[in-house]
Amino acid sequence: MATNNNDKMSREEAGRKGGEATAKNHDKEFFQEIGQKGGEARANQRDGGDSDDNNGKMSREEAGRKGGEKSRR
Repeated sequence: MATNNNDKMSREEAGRKGGEATAKNHDKEFFQEIGQKGGEARANQRDGGDSDDNNGKMSREEAGRKGGEKSRR
């Protein structure tokens, strides 16, 4: 266990202790539910919106269409 000067807890140790406390207070169903919510939110971040709304990046649909075009060479 790594500790800083003045007997302060390191971030690593604090995270470990917090994770252990959370695991004690919640069951498997809780973790499945928050994992599902997080996965859905992340999928919406990646796939949602048009090409104008993707921080300057083209959509997957647009990229597929562009990739399927003939080369100019």
